[in-house]
Amino acid sequence: MSWKPGDRREGTAAMIRVDQAGEYGATRIYAGQLAVMGDRTPMARMINGMANQEERHRAFFDAMIARRGVRPTALQPFWNVAGFALGAATAAIGPAAAMACTAAVETEIDLHYQRQLTELGDSDPELSQAVAEFREEELEHRDTALAHGAETAVAYPLLSGMIRLGCRAAIAISKRI
Repeated sequence: MSWKPGDRREGTAAMIRVDQAGEYGATRIYAGQLAVMGDRTPMARMINGMANQEERHRAFFDAMIARRGVRPTALQPFWNVAGFALGAATAAIGPAAAMACTAAVETEIDLHYQRQLTELGDSDPELSQAVAEFREEELEHRDTALAHGAETAVAYPLLSGMIRLGCRAAIAISKRI
């Protein structure tokens, strides 16, 4: 059964597509941040550690897309540029803004993964297990970002709100396109 506009369930193919796109976008955000910050500071080393986890998540979904024959999002080139630009821009503002970006993105990913777990129930144990595991790591990233000054970023509520809105739009679009 394939997903059609108006269906209540998005289907596992759409879940895998959007999850792969999201994890890819996360790797690009961190790449943008590291391109601006360099790799020698404690903050950059911390970001690099989170980036490595995101790369592992992306690799899992890349393999799942191939194994299950899921069409990836056609917007991958856009997420490549947009993710890198978001990471670079927030890092250019400063370390607190980079952390605000991480906190905002991971807040939305937590909500997204919670919804997926509820929808999946027992229907796809492989996907459910991965989503649950990755969600825990995303929550660690959010908590790390908050502990390292995310909320002290200039105009934090506005910055966070804009990034969260962008994440929600990216999720909705990547499910379908």
